Amino acid sequence: MSGNKDKQKHLPMIGVGPLCVSVMIGLTVAGILLSKLGLIPVLHMAVLKIPLAAGVMLILLGTVMYANALFGAKIDRHITSNTLAQTGVYAYVRNPIYSAFMMYCAAALCFADNVYLFVLLPVCWGWMTVLMKHTEEKWLFNLYGEEYTAYCRKVNRCIPWFGKR
Repeated sequence: MSGNKDKQKHLPMIGVGPLCVSVMIGLTVAGILLSKLGLIPVLHMAVLKIPLAAGVMLILLGTVMYANALFGAKIDRHITSNTLAQTGVYAYVRNPIYSAFMMYCAAALCFADNVYLFVLLPVCWGWMTVLMKHTEEKWLFNLYGEEYTAYCRKVNRCIPWFGKR
């Protein structure tokens, strides 16, 4: 199937995105609720005077990344035309929409003001990584072969990076 870009065989428009994002949001909300209900210990970070500013910055960055993935890179056109998106935000991160939601979750954790909740970020990152490796990355490799492999060598999965050109 590698190299066969038949228009009938393209990636799903939605894929595993709703599952990936709903688990990340669910873990974040559950952690914040448990913290606010006093069911897990709280270590305030407000003394650092950065949680609010960091949260706002993460929301802005996530929104820019999300908008660039959907509207700038026109990902829906790439999917339906069976072309691999490698420009715009996709030149810096392979999964900008999932990365944007990670930023939103990190922002919510900043606003929750509990250092212990930040353990959820590597858990969410691990979840996203495992899910992507076993679904979308396999689909993309089957569809694009070496083109996708070369792209993966240059661009990180979920952390935007100006990098490996």
